[in-house]
Amino acid sequence: MALNVPGLIAIIVFYAMTLATGLWAAWRAKKSEKNKKGTEVAIVGGRNLNMIVGLFTTTATWVGGAYINGTAEIVYLPTRGLAWVHAPLGFAATFIIGALFFVRPMRSKNYVTMMDPLQESFGDTMGSILFIPSLLGDIFWFASILASLGATVRVILDVSGYISIIISACTVILYTLLGGLYSVAYTDVIQLLFMMVSLWICVPFALLNSASENIAYTAVNKVYQEPWIGNIQPQYIARWLDDLAFLSLGGIAWQIYFQRVLAASSSNQAVVASYLSGVLSAVLGVPSILIGAVAASTDWNQTSYGLPSPYKRNESNMILPLVLQYLCPAYVSVAGLGAIAAAVMSSADSSLLSASSMFAYNIYKKMLRKTASDREVLCVMRLSMILLGSAGTALAFLSNSVYDLWFLSGELVYALLFPQLCCALFLPSTNTYGSVAGFVLGFVLRLLGGENSLKIPPLLQYPGCIFADGVYVQLFPFKTFTMLVSLITIIVTSHLAQFLFMKKILTFRWDICNVFHKELSHPAPHELEERETLHNT
Repeated sequence: MALNVPGLIAIIVFYAMTLATGLWAAWRAKKSEKNKKGTEVAIVGGRNLNMIVGLFTTTATWVGGAYINGTAEIVYLPTRGLAWVHAPLGFAATFIIGALFFVRPMRSKNYVTMMDPLQESFGDTMGSILFIPSLLGDIFWFASILASLGATVRVILDVSGYISIIISACTVILYTLLGGLYSVAYTDVIQLLFMMVSLWICVPFALLNSASENIAYTAVNKVYQEPWIGNIQPQYIARWLDDLAFLSLGGIAWQIYFQRVLAASSSNQAVVASYLSGVLSAVLGVPSILIGAVAASTDWNQTSYGLPSPYKRNESNMILPLVLQYLCPAYVSVAGLGAIAAAVMSSADSSLLSASSMFAYNIYKKMLRKTASDREVLCVMRLSMILLGSAGTALAFLSNSVYDLWFLSGELVYALLFPQLCCALFLPSTNTYGSVAGFVLGFVLRLLGGENSLKIPPLLQYPGCIFADGVYVQLFPFKTFTMLVSLITIIVTSHLAQFLFMKKILTFRWDICNVFHKELSHPAPHELEERETLHNT
Protein backbone atom coordinates (compact mmCIF):
# COMPACT_ATOMS: atom_id res chain seq x y z
CA MET A 1 0.00 0.00 0.00
CA ALA A 2 1.31 3.45 -0.97
CA LEU A 3 1.65 6.39 1.38
CA ASN A 4 -1.73 8.03 2.03
CA VAL A 5 -0.71 11.64 1.34
CA PRO A 6 -4.12 13.33 1.95
CA GLY A 7 -4.44 11.42 5.20
CA LEU A 8 -0.96 12.47 6.27
CA ILE A 9 -1.76 16.12 5.54
CA ALA A 10 -5.02 15.90 7.52
CA ILE A 11 -3.22 14.44 10.54
CA ILE A 12 -0.55 17.14 10.37
CA VAL A 13 -3.29 19.81 10.35
CA PHE A 14 -4.97 18.19 13.35
CA TYR A 15 -1.70 18.07 15.29
CA ALA A 16 -1.03 21.72 14.44
CA MET A 17 -4.50 22.71 15.73
CA THR A 18 -3.96 20.76 18.93
CA LEU A 19 -0.54 22.28 19.52
CA ALA A 20 -1.84 25.79 18.82
CA THR A 21 -4.68 25.29 21.31
CA GLY A 22 -2.23 23.99 23.89
CA LEU A 23 0.10 26.95 23.44
CA TRP A 24 -2.80 29.40 23.70
CA ALA A 25 -3.87 27.74 26.95
CA ALA A 26 -0.28 27.91 28.21
CA TRP A 27 -0.30 31.67 27.55
CA ARG A 28 -3.55 31.96 29.51
CA ALA A 29 -2.07 29.92 32.35
CA LYS A 30 0.89 32.31 32.44
CA LYS A 31 -1.48 35.22 32.97
CA SER A 32 -3.24 33.37 35.81
CA GLU A 33 0.08 32.83 37.61
CA LYS A 34 0.21 36.55 38.41
CA ASN A 35 -2.57 36.13 40.99
CA LYS A 36 -2.01 32.53 42.11
CA LYS A 37 0.82 30.11 42.77
CA GLY A 38 2.35 28.58 39.65
CA THR A 39 2.04 25.04 40.99
CA GLU A 40 -1.64 25.54 41.79
CA VAL A 41 -2.28 26.80 38.27
CA ALA A 42 -0.29 23.97 36.68
CA ILE A 43 -1.79 21.16 38.78
CA VAL A 44 -5.40 22.22 39.41
CA GLY A 45 -5.85 25.07 36.92
CA GLY A 46 -6.21 27.71 39.62
CA ARG A 47 -9.42 25.93 40.71
CA ASN A 48 -11.55 27.87 38.24
CA LEU A 49 -12.36 25.49 35.37
CA ASN A 50 -15.87 26.17 34.11
CA MET A 51 -18.52 23.48 33.77
CA ILE A 52 -18.18 22.84 30.02
CA VAL A 53 -14.39 22.58 30.03
CA GLY A 54 -14.51 20.41 33.16
CA LEU A 55 -17.06 18.07 31.57
CA PHE A 56 -15.09 17.73 28.35
CA THR A 57 -11.68 17.22 29.92
CA THR A 58 -13.00 14.63 32.40
CA THR A 59 -14.73 12.66 29.66
CA ALA A 60 -11.86 12.93 27.18
CA THR A 61 -9.44 11.56 29.74
CA TRP A 62 -11.40 8.29 30.02
CA VAL A 63 -12.45 7.99 26.39
CA GLY A 64 -8.96 7.30 25.07
CA GLY A 65 -7.46 5.12 22.39
CA ALA A 66 -7.64 2.02 24.60
CA TYR A 67 -11.36 2.67 25.20
CA ILE A 68 -12.51 3.03 21.59
CA ASN A 69 -10.13 0.37 20.21
CA GLY A 70 -10.71 -2.07 23.03
CA THR A 71 -14.51 -1.79 22.91
CA ALA A 72 -14.58 -2.55 19.19
CA GLU A 73 -12.21 -5.49 19.69
CA ILE A 74 -14.27 -7.14 22.45
CA VAL A 75 -17.49 -6.87 20.41
CA TYR A 76 -15.72 -8.41 17.40
CA LEU A 77 -14.11 -11.36 19.20
CA PRO A 78 -16.14 -14.56 18.59
CA THR A 79 -15.31 -15.74 22.12
CA ARG A 80 -16.51 -12.51 23.74
CA GLY A 81 -19.05 -10.19 22.12
CA LEU A 82 -21.09 -7.29 23.44
CA ALA A 83 -21.97 -9.15 26.63
CA TRP A 84 -18.33 -8.82 27.71
CA VAL A 85 -17.99 -5.11 27.00
CA HIS A 86 -17.57 -3.62 30.48
CA ALA A 87 -15.99 -0.26 29.71
CA PRO A 88 -19.03 1.95 28.91
CA LEU A 89 -21.01 0.68 31.91
CA GLY A 90 -17.96 0.52 34.17
CA PHE A 91 -16.75 4.04 33.36
CA ALA A 92 -20.24 5.46 33.83
CA ALA A 93 -20.38 3.75 37.24
CA THR A 94 -16.96 5.22 38.11
CA PHE A 95 -18.16 8.78 37.64
CA ILE A 96 -21.52 8.24 39.34
CA ILE A 97 -19.98 6.53 42.40
CA GLY A 98 -17.28 9.20 42.49
CA ALA A 99 -19.90 11.98 42.44
CA LEU A 100 -21.95 10.30 45.15
CA PHE A 101 -19.19 9.59 47.66
CA PHE A 102 -15.74 10.96 46.79
CA VAL A 103 -16.03 14.36 45.09
CA ARG A 104 -17.23 16.49 48.02
CA PRO A 105 -14.76 15.14 50.62
CA MET A 106 -11.87 15.80 48.24
CA ARG A 107 -12.95 19.18 46.83
CA SER A 108 -14.18 20.65 50.12
CA LYS A 109 -10.73 20.28 51.71
CA ASN A 110 -8.95 21.91 48.74
CA TYR A 111 -6.45 19.11 48.29
CA VAL A 112 -3.92 19.56 45.50
CA THR A 113 -3.52 15.90 44.52
CA MET A 114 -5.11 12.55 45.33
CA MET A 115 -2.07 11.66 47.45
CA ASP A 116 -2.73 14.47 49.97
CA PRO A 117 -5.32 12.61 52.09
CA LEU A 118 -3.17 9.46 51.99
CA GLN A 119 -0.11 11.30 53.28
CA GLU A 120 -2.27 13.16 55.79
CA SER A 121 -3.63 9.89 57.21
CA PHE A 122 -0.71 7.50 56.84
CA GLY A 123 2.37 9.72 56.74
CA ASP A 124 4.67 10.92 53.99
CA THR A 125 6.72 7.74 53.78
CA MET A 126 3.74 5.43 53.36
CA GLY A 127 2.23 7.94 50.97
CA SER A 128 5.33 7.71 48.79
CA ILE A 129 5.00 3.91 48.69
CA LEU A 130 1.34 4.23 47.70
CA PHE A 131 2.47 6.56 44.90
CA ILE A 132 4.25 3.67 43.14
CA PRO A 133 1.18 1.79 41.76
CA SER A 134 -0.31 5.05 40.53
CA LEU A 135 2.98 6.08 38.90
CA LEU A 136 3.35 2.75 37.11
CA GLY A 137 -0.26 2.90 35.97
CA ASP A 138 0.19 6.37 34.47
CA ILE A 139 3.42 5.50 32.65
CA PHE A 140 2.10 2.22 31.25
CA TRP A 141 -1.15 3.90 30.23
CA PHE A 142 0.78 6.64 28.43
CA ALA A 143 2.81 3.98 26.62
CA SER A 144 -0.12 1.73 25.72
CA ILE A 145 -2.23 4.45 24.13
CA LEU A 146 0.73 5.72 22.13
CA ALA A 147 1.28 2.15 20.92
CA SER A 148 -2.36 1.92 19.80
CA LEU A 149 -1.95 5.11 17.78
CA GLY A 150 1.22 3.80 16.15
CA ALA A 151 -0.54 0.62 15.07
CA THR A 152 -3.48 2.59 13.65
CA VAL A 153 -1.28 4.95 11.65
CA ARG A 154 0.61 1.98 10.23
CA VAL A 155 -2.63 0.45 8.94
CA ILE A 156 -4.29 3.56 7.49
CA LEU A 157 -1.40 5.77 6.34
CA ASP A 158 1.24 3.11 5.70
CA VAL A 159 3.66 5.12 7.81
CA SER A 160 5.97 3.61 10.40
CA GLY A 161 4.23 3.51 13.77
CA TYR A 162 7.46 4.65 15.43
CA ILE A 163 7.24 8.02 13.71
CA SER A 164 3.68 8.71 14.88
CA ILE A 165 4.54 7.60 18.43
CA ILE A 166 7.49 9.98 18.65
CA ILE A 167 5.65 12.95 17.08
CA SER A 168 2.57 12.43 19.27
CA ALA A 169 4.68 12.13 22.41
CA CYS A 170 6.67 15.28 21.62
CA THR A 171 3.48 17.26 20.92
CA VAL A 172 1.83 16.13 24.15
CA ILE A 173 4.93 16.74 26.27
CA LEU A 174 5.43 20.23 24.81
CA TYR A 175 2.01 21.72 25.46
CA THR A 176 1.55 19.91 28.80
CA LEU A 177 4.95 21.14 29.97
CA LEU A 178 4.16 24.75 29.07
CA GLY A 179 0.55 25.04 30.21
CA GLY A 180 -0.13 22.30 32.77
CA LEU A 181 -3.80 21.55 33.37
CA TYR A 182 -4.94 24.56 31.36
CA SER A 183 -3.33 23.21 28.20
CA VAL A 184 -4.56 19.67 28.88
CA ALA A 185 -8.14 20.80 29.57
CA TYR A 186 -8.56 23.09 26.57
CA THR A 187 -6.96 20.68 24.11
CA ASP A 188 -9.29 18.00 25.51
CA VAL A 189 -12.26 20.11 24.37
CA ILE A 190 -10.96 20.20 20.79
CA GLN A 191 -9.99 16.53 20.84
CA LEU A 192 -13.29 15.28 22.25
CA LEU A 193 -15.36 17.27 19.73
CA PHE A 194 -13.19 16.00 16.89
CA MET A 195 -13.45 12.44 18.16
CA MET A 196 -17.24 12.49 18.48
CA VAL A 197 -17.81 13.92 15.00
CA SER A 198 -15.20 11.77 13.25
CA LEU A 199 -16.31 8.41 14.66
CA TRP A 200 -19.98 9.04 13.89
CA ILE A 201 -19.05 10.01 10.31
CA CYS A 202 -17.41 6.60 9.87
CA VAL A 203 -20.24 4.48 11.27
CA PRO A 204 -22.81 4.84 8.39
CA PHE A 205 -20.21 3.98 5.74
CA ALA A 206 -19.15 0.86 7.61
CA LEU A 207 -22.75 -0.23 8.20
CA LEU A 208 -23.72 0.18 4.53
CA ASN A 209 -20.70 -1.58 3.03
CA SER A 210 -21.79 -4.38 0.67
CA ALA A 211 -19.38 -6.86 2.29
CA SER A 212 -21.25 -6.65 5.61
CA GLU A 213 -24.48 -8.34 6.64
CA ASN A 214 -27.20 -6.57 8.63
CA ILE A 215 -25.85 -6.31 12.18
CA ALA A 216 -29.33 -6.82 13.66
CA TYR A 217 -29.42 -10.26 12.01
CA THR A 218 -25.83 -11.25 12.90
CA ALA A 219 -26.41 -10.21 16.52
CA VAL A 220 -28.35 -13.41 17.14
CA ASN A 221 -27.49 -15.58 14.11
CA LYS A 222 -24.20 -17.18 13.13
CA VAL A 223 -23.12 -16.03 9.66
CA TYR A 224 -19.36 -15.50 9.31
CA GLN A 225 -18.66 -16.09 12.99
CA GLU A 226 -20.51 -16.42 16.29
CA PRO A 227 -23.26 -13.80 16.99
CA TRP A 228 -21.64 -10.58 18.11
CA ILE A 229 -24.09 -10.09 20.98
CA GLY A 230 -22.10 -12.70 22.89
CA ASN A 231 -23.12 -14.62 25.99
CA ILE A 232 -22.02 -15.18 29.56
CA GLN A 233 -21.82 -18.80 30.59
CA PRO A 234 -22.92 -19.50 34.19
CA GLN A 235 -19.43 -20.45 35.39
CA TYR A 236 -18.10 -17.08 34.17
CA ILE A 237 -20.67 -14.87 35.94
CA ALA A 238 -18.45 -14.30 39.00
CA ARG A 239 -15.53 -13.29 36.79
CA TRP A 240 -17.79 -10.98 34.77
CA LEU A 241 -18.90 -9.23 37.94
CA ASP A 242 -15.29 -9.06 39.13
CA ASP A 243 -14.24 -7.28 35.93
CA LEU A 244 -17.15 -4.86 36.22
CA ALA A 245 -16.29 -4.05 39.84
CA PHE A 246 -12.65 -3.57 38.85
CA LEU A 247 -13.56 -1.01 36.18
CA SER A 248 -16.21 0.72 38.30
CA LEU A 249 -14.33 1.08 41.58
CA GLY A 250 -10.76 0.80 40.33
CA GLY A 251 -11.24 3.86 38.12
CA ILE A 252 -11.84 6.12 41.10
CA ALA A 253 -8.42 5.99 42.76
CA TRP A 254 -6.59 7.79 39.94
CA GLN A 255 -5.07 11.26 40.04
CA ILE A 256 -6.37 12.00 36.52
CA TYR A 257 -9.92 11.89 37.90
CA PHE A 258 -9.35 13.91 41.05
CA GLN A 259 -7.23 16.45 39.17
CA ARG A 260 -10.44 17.51 37.37
CA VAL A 261 -12.47 17.35 40.58
CA LEU A 262 -10.01 19.57 42.42
CA ALA A 263 -9.83 22.02 39.51
CA ALA A 264 -13.57 22.73 39.55
CA SER A 265 -14.64 26.12 40.88
CA SER A 266 -16.91 24.51 43.50
CA SER A 267 -17.91 21.15 44.94
CA ASN A 268 -21.35 21.35 43.34
CA GLN A 269 -19.85 21.95 39.91
CA ALA A 270 -17.47 19.03 40.36
CA VAL A 271 -20.38 16.73 41.30
CA VAL A 272 -22.50 17.74 38.30
CA ALA A 273 -19.53 17.43 35.91
CA SER A 274 -18.82 13.94 37.24
CA TYR A 275 -22.43 12.79 36.71
CA LEU A 276 -22.54 14.18 33.17
CA SER A 277 -19.15 12.68 32.32
CA GLY A 278 -20.49 9.26 33.27
CA VAL A 279 -23.37 9.61 30.81
CA LEU A 280 -21.22 11.04 28.03
CA SER A 281 -18.46 8.44 28.35
CA ALA A 282 -21.03 5.63 28.02
CA VAL A 283 -22.61 7.27 24.95
CA LEU A 284 -19.22 7.64 23.28
CA GLY A 285 -18.77 3.87 23.41
CA VAL A 286 -21.66 3.37 20.96
CA PRO A 287 -19.68 4.04 17.72
CA SER A 288 -17.03 1.52 18.74
CA ILE A 289 -19.71 -1.06 19.55
CA LEU A 290 -21.27 -0.59 16.11
CA ILE A 291 -17.88 -0.82 14.38
CA GLY A 292 -17.10 -4.04 16.24
CA ALA A 293 -20.51 -5.42 15.23
CA VAL A 294 -19.85 -4.55 11.58
CA ALA A 295 -16.47 -6.31 11.72
CA ALA A 296 -18.14 -9.47 13.08
CA SER A 297 -20.72 -9.27 10.27
CA THR A 298 -18.24 -8.84 7.40
CA ASP A 299 -17.17 -11.31 4.74
CA TRP A 300 -13.53 -10.26 4.68
CA ASN A 301 -13.01 -12.20 1.46
CA GLN A 302 -15.06 -9.51 -0.32
CA THR A 303 -12.58 -6.83 0.76
CA SER A 304 -9.01 -6.22 -0.27
CA TYR A 305 -7.99 -7.52 3.17
CA GLY A 306 -8.96 -11.03 2.09
CA LEU A 307 -8.84 -14.24 4.08
CA PRO A 308 -8.10 -15.43 6.70
CA SER A 309 -10.07 -13.05 8.89
CA PRO A 310 -8.44 -10.61 11.36
CA TYR A 311 -9.32 -12.98 14.21
CA LYS A 312 -7.47 -15.88 12.61
CA ARG A 313 -4.50 -13.63 11.83
CA ASN A 314 -4.34 -12.54 15.50
CA GLU A 315 -5.10 -8.95 14.47
CA SER A 316 -8.29 -8.53 16.50
CA ASN A 317 -6.67 -5.71 18.48
CA MET A 318 -6.49 -3.77 15.18
CA ILE A 319 -10.13 -4.28 14.24
CA LEU A 320 -11.21 -0.64 14.45
CA PRO A 321 -8.51 0.71 12.07
CA LEU A 322 -9.04 -2.33 9.81
CA VAL A 323 -12.74 -1.51 9.47
CA LEU A 324 -11.89 2.11 8.76
CA GLN A 325 -9.33 1.10 6.14
CA TYR A 326 -11.19 -1.66 4.29
CA LEU A 327 -14.89 -0.85 4.77
CA CYS A 328 -14.85 2.96 4.48
CA PRO A 329 -13.77 5.35 1.70
CA ALA A 330 -10.26 6.75 2.04
CA TYR A 331 -11.38 10.23 3.11
CA VAL A 332 -13.63 8.72 5.78
CA SER A 333 -10.90 6.47 7.16
CA VAL A 334 -8.74 9.55 7.57
CA ALA A 335 -11.48 11.10 9.72
CA GLY A 336 -11.50 7.92 11.80
CA LEU A 337 -7.75 8.09 12.22
CA GLY A 338 -8.17 11.66 13.43
CA ALA A 339 -10.65 10.41 16.02
CA ILE A 340 -8.17 7.83 17.29
CA ALA A 341 -5.36 10.40 17.37
CA ALA A 342 -7.61 12.77 19.33
CA ALA A 343 -8.55 10.01 21.78
CA VAL A 344 -4.91 9.09 22.30
CA MET A 345 -3.68 12.60 22.90
CA SER A 346 -6.53 13.45 25.27
CA SER A 347 -5.54 10.56 27.53
CA ALA A 348 -1.77 10.73 27.09
CA ASP A 349 -1.46 14.33 28.28
CA SER A 350 -3.61 13.58 31.32
CA SER A 351 -1.54 10.61 32.46
CA LEU A 352 1.67 12.59 31.99
CA LEU A 353 0.38 15.54 34.02
CA SER A 354 -0.96 13.18 36.70
CA ALA A 355 2.33 11.41 37.39
CA SER A 356 4.47 14.55 37.27
CA SER A 357 2.08 16.48 39.56
CA MET A 358 2.18 13.87 42.31
CA PHE A 359 5.94 13.46 42.07
CA ALA A 360 6.70 17.18 42.23
CA TYR A 361 4.18 18.09 44.93
CA ASN A 362 3.88 14.98 47.12
CA ILE A 363 7.35 13.47 46.81
CA TYR A 364 9.72 16.35 46.08
CA LYS A 365 7.95 19.18 47.94
CA LYS A 366 6.64 17.23 50.94
CA MET A 367 9.49 14.76 51.44
CA LEU A 368 12.74 15.51 49.62
CA ARG A 369 12.87 19.29 49.92
CA LYS A 370 10.24 20.83 52.16
CA THR A 371 11.69 24.34 51.81
CA ALA A 372 11.46 24.28 47.99
CA SER A 373 10.03 27.42 46.45
CA ASP A 374 6.99 27.39 44.20
CA ARG A 375 9.14 28.04 41.16
CA GLU A 376 11.49 25.19 42.08
CA VAL A 377 8.59 22.73 42.40
CA LEU A 378 7.28 23.86 39.03
CA CYS A 379 10.69 23.24 37.44
CA VAL A 380 10.84 19.75 38.98
CA MET A 381 7.35 19.06 37.69
CA ARG A 382 8.34 20.02 34.15
CA LEU A 383 11.56 18.03 34.29
CA SER A 384 9.65 14.96 35.51
CA MET A 385 7.23 15.39 32.57
CA ILE A 386 10.13 15.11 30.16
CA LEU A 387 11.65 12.10 31.92
CA LEU A 388 8.37 10.22 32.44
CA GLY A 389 7.19 11.07 28.93
CA SER A 390 10.45 9.78 27.47
CA ALA A 391 10.18 6.57 29.49
CA GLY A 392 6.58 6.05 28.36
CA THR A 393 7.51 6.69 24.73
CA ALA A 394 10.28 4.10 24.90
CA LEU A 395 7.89 1.57 26.43
CA ALA A 396 5.35 2.22 23.65
CA PHE A 397 7.60 0.35 21.24
CA LEU A 398 6.98 -2.84 23.25
CA SER A 399 3.28 -2.73 22.19
CA ASN A 400 1.36 -5.74 23.58
CA SER A 401 3.66 -6.15 26.58
CA VAL A 402 2.80 -2.61 27.65
CA TYR A 403 -0.94 -3.32 27.52
CA ASP A 404 -0.42 -6.30 29.82
CA LEU A 405 1.64 -4.23 32.26
CA TRP A 406 -0.98 -1.47 32.23
CA PHE A 407 -3.77 -3.91 33.07
CA LEU A 408 -1.70 -5.38 35.90
CA SER A 409 -0.83 -1.95 37.33
CA GLY A 410 -4.51 -0.98 37.06
CA GLU A 411 -5.41 -4.05 39.11
CA LEU A 412 -2.81 -3.04 41.70
CA VAL A 413 -4.42 0.40 41.94
CA TYR A 414 -7.79 -1.29 42.52
CA ALA A 415 -6.53 -3.84 45.04
CA LEU A 416 -4.08 -1.59 46.93
CA LEU A 417 -4.84 2.10 46.40
CA PHE A 418 -8.66 2.16 46.37
CA PRO A 419 -9.08 0.68 49.89
CA GLN A 420 -6.38 3.03 51.20
CA LEU A 421 -8.20 6.05 49.77
CA CYS A 422 -11.52 4.88 51.24
CA CYS A 423 -9.94 4.58 54.68
CA ALA A 424 -8.19 7.95 54.43
CA LEU A 425 -11.43 9.75 53.52
CA PHE A 426 -14.07 7.90 55.51
CA LEU A 427 -12.32 6.05 58.37
CA PRO A 428 -10.12 8.54 60.27
CA SER A 429 -9.36 5.94 62.95
CA THR A 430 -7.17 3.96 60.53
CA ASN A 431 -3.43 4.53 60.77
CA THR A 432 -0.07 3.77 59.22
CA TYR A 433 0.18 0.27 60.71
CA GLY A 434 -3.08 -0.72 59.07
CA SER A 435 -1.99 0.90 55.80
CA VAL A 436 1.28 -1.06 55.72
CA ALA A 437 -0.42 -4.36 56.55
CA GLY A 438 -3.17 -3.86 53.98
CA PHE A 439 -0.69 -2.89 51.27
CA VAL A 440 1.64 -5.83 51.87
CA LEU A 441 -1.10 -8.45 52.14
CA GLY A 442 -2.97 -7.10 49.10
CA PHE A 443 0.21 -7.02 47.02
CA VAL A 444 1.14 -10.59 47.94
CA LEU A 445 -2.37 -11.92 47.27
CA ARG A 446 -2.51 -10.25 43.86
CA LEU A 447 0.84 -11.67 42.78
CA LEU A 448 -0.09 -15.14 44.04
CA GLY A 449 -3.18 -14.97 41.83
CA GLY A 450 -0.94 -15.04 38.75
CA GLU A 451 -1.14 -13.16 35.46
CA ASN A 452 -1.52 -15.13 32.21
CA SER A 453 -0.59 -12.24 29.92
CA LEU A 454 2.80 -11.94 31.65
CA LYS A 455 3.20 -15.73 31.90
CA ILE A 456 3.03 -15.66 35.71
CA PRO A 457 1.33 -18.90 36.84
CA PRO A 458 -1.05 -18.72 39.83
CA LEU A 459 0.56 -20.03 43.00
CA LEU A 460 -2.76 -19.55 44.75
CA GLN A 461 -5.55 -21.30 42.86
CA TYR A 462 -8.90 -19.98 44.03
CA PRO A 463 -12.09 -22.08 43.92
CA GLY A 464 -13.18 -22.62 40.31
CA CYS A 465 -9.69 -22.22 38.85
CA ILE A 466 -9.55 -24.15 35.55
CA PHE A 467 -6.82 -25.11 33.10
CA ALA A 468 -7.82 -24.19 29.53
CA ASP A 469 -5.76 -23.73 26.36
CA GLY A 470 -2.52 -24.21 28.25
CA VAL A 471 -3.17 -21.53 30.89
CA TYR A 472 -4.88 -21.32 34.27
CA VAL A 473 -8.05 -19.22 34.39
CA GLN A 474 -9.27 -17.83 37.73
CA LEU A 475 -13.08 -17.87 37.65
CA PHE A 476 -13.26 -16.73 41.27
CA PRO A 477 -13.58 -12.90 41.62
CA PHE A 478 -10.09 -12.68 43.09
CA LYS A 479 -9.45 -9.03 42.17
CA THR A 480 -12.38 -7.82 44.25
CA PHE A 481 -11.59 -10.40 46.93
CA THR A 482 -8.03 -9.03 47.18
CA MET A 483 -9.35 -5.47 47.45
CA LEU A 484 -11.77 -6.42 50.24
CA VAL A 485 -9.08 -8.35 52.13
CA SER A 486 -6.79 -5.31 51.89
CA LEU A 487 -9.58 -3.02 53.14
CA ILE A 488 -10.47 -5.26 56.09
CA THR A 489 -6.78 -5.69 56.97
CA ILE A 490 -6.27 -1.92 57.12
CA ILE A 491 -9.23 -1.48 59.47
CA VAL A 492 -8.51 -4.45 61.74
CA THR A 493 -4.75 -3.82 62.02
CA SER A 494 -5.29 -0.10 62.71
CA HIS A 495 -7.66 -0.79 65.60
CA LEU A 496 -5.47 -3.61 66.89
CA ALA A 497 -2.42 -1.32 66.95
CA GLN A 498 -4.41 1.40 68.68
CA PHE A 499 -5.65 -1.05 71.32
CA LEU A 500 -2.17 -2.45 71.98
CA PHE A 501 -0.56 0.95 72.40
CA MET A 502 -3.40 2.71 74.23
CA LYS A 503 -3.72 -0.18 76.68
CA LYS A 504 0.08 -0.05 77.08
CA ILE A 505 0.42 -3.70 76.12
CA LEU A 506 3.12 -2.36 73.81
CA THR A 507 5.25 0.53 75.01
CA PHE A 508 5.59 3.63 72.87
CA ARG A 509 9.21 2.84 72.06
CA TRP A 510 7.76 0.18 69.72
CA ASP A 511 5.79 2.85 67.89
CA ILE A 512 8.23 2.87 64.97
CA CYS A 513 5.77 4.69 62.70
CA ASN A 514 5.39 7.45 65.29
CA VAL A 515 1.60 7.26 65.06
CA PHE A 516 0.63 7.38 68.72
CA HIS A 517 3.40 9.74 69.75
CA LYS A 518 1.77 12.25 67.41
CA GLU A 519 -1.68 11.50 68.77
CA LEU A 520 -0.52 12.10 72.32
CA SER A 521 1.07 15.41 71.32
CA HIS A 522 -1.80 16.66 69.11
CA PRO A 523 -4.97 14.63 69.75
CA ALA A 524 -8.02 15.42 67.66
CA PRO A 525 -11.39 15.81 69.47
CA HIS A 526 -12.81 12.52 68.14
CA GLU A 527 -9.57 10.75 69.11
CA LEU A 528 -9.85 12.06 72.67
CA GLU A 529 -13.34 10.58 72.90
CA GLU A 530 -12.16 7.22 71.54
CA ARG A 531 -9.21 7.18 73.94
CA GLU A 532 -11.46 7.95 76.92
CA THR A 533 -13.83 5.14 75.90
CA LEU A 534 -10.93 2.67 75.60
CA HIS A 535 -9.63 3.74 79.02
CA ASN A 536 -13.02 3.25 80.68
CA THR A 537 -13.39 -0.24 79.23
